[in-house]
Amino acid sequence: MIINPASYGINRRGSPAARDLMSNGFAIIRGAAPPSLLGRINVDLDSRYAATPFCEGGFYGARTKRFGRLLIRSPHMADLVMNRAILELAEIALGNWCERIQLNLAQAIELHPGALAQFPHRDQDMWQGALGEVEYLVNVMWPLTSFTAENGGTIIWPRSHGLEALVEEPREAPIIAEAEPGDAIVFLGSTLHGAGANHSKAVRRGIIVSYCLGWLKPYENQWLAYPPHIARSFPREISELVGYVQHRPNLGNFEGQCPSVLFDADPEDARAAVDALRPDQAAMLAQHVASQQAVASGTRS
Repeated sequence: MIINPASYGINRRGSPAARDLMSNGFAIIRGAAPPSLLGRINVDLDSRYAATPFCEGGFYGARTKRFGRLLIRSPHMADLVMNRAILELAEIALGNWCERIQLNLAQAIELHPGALAQFPHRDQDMWQGALGEVEYLVNVMWPLTSFTAENGGTIIWPRSHGLEALVEEPREAPIIAEAEPGDAIVFLGSTLHGAGANHSKAVRRGIIVSYCLGWLKPYENQWLAYPPHIARSFPREISELVGYVQHRPNLGNFEGQCPSVLFDADPEDARAAVDALRPDQAAMLAQHVASQQAVASGTRS
C-alpha cells in the first residue's frame, strides 16, 4: 500500500486516536471492529490453539502459546488486517520514513493461568536502528477475550515512546489496557509495554497485528509464511502488504522485477530487470540520460 501523505487531511491527523497515538504512544479504540468478527476468528483458531505447544524461553513465556500465518488460518483475518481506520493510523505514524508499509506479523497469543508478566520491552529494538526519531512499527492488539488486570491485559507505559525510549527508566507509571473483543489497543514500536500476569483461572486470548516500514526485515518471514502459490490467491492489497511488491527504488525485487511475477511465471524464466523508481528519482534519471544522449548526438554530428 503506497503512502500518500497528502491524502491525510487535518481531520484525520487531528483525530482523537491519532493524537493519542502520537502524543501518548498508544491509543485504545473502542469498537474498532465488530465483536462478531473477532468471535468468528476465535472459533477458526480454536483447534490451532489446542494443538500449539507452550512457548520456550522467558520472553515468550512458559505458560503462553503463540502461532502465526493467520491469514491462512482464518478466512476472516484479512478483514482485520485491512481495517481501514487502523491502516490510516499506521500510515500516519510511519509515512515519514517509507514509501509503503508492510505487514510485520499477525500472531495469535494465549496466556494461560499462571503466566508471568512479560519482560517490559520496545518492539523497535528488533532492528537496532537509530532511536528517538524514527518510528519503525505500529502494533495493534485485538482481544479475542476480555483483557483485564487479573488475566494479563497488556501493560503500557504512557509517553515512553520517541525520545523517551532513550531514557533508562520510564518517567510515568504503567497502565493496564483493559479492553473487549472489537476494541483495538494500538501502540508504537517505541512504546514500552508487555503482557501482564494471568492471575485468573481462564485463558486470555488475543491477536497481535503489526505494520512496519516497508524496507525493514519483518518479524514474521512473510515469504515463507505465504509463499507464491498461496499469496497468488490473496487480494492485491493483501499480497502487497505481505511483501509481493517492490519498495522503490528496486528493493525486494525478484530477478529485477516485482516479486508478484512469481504468481504467474516460472521462476526459472529468463527476464529483463526493470527499473522501479520513485517519481523524483525517475525524473532525475531521465534528465541524466537525456544529457548524455544529447552529448552523444552532438558527437555523431
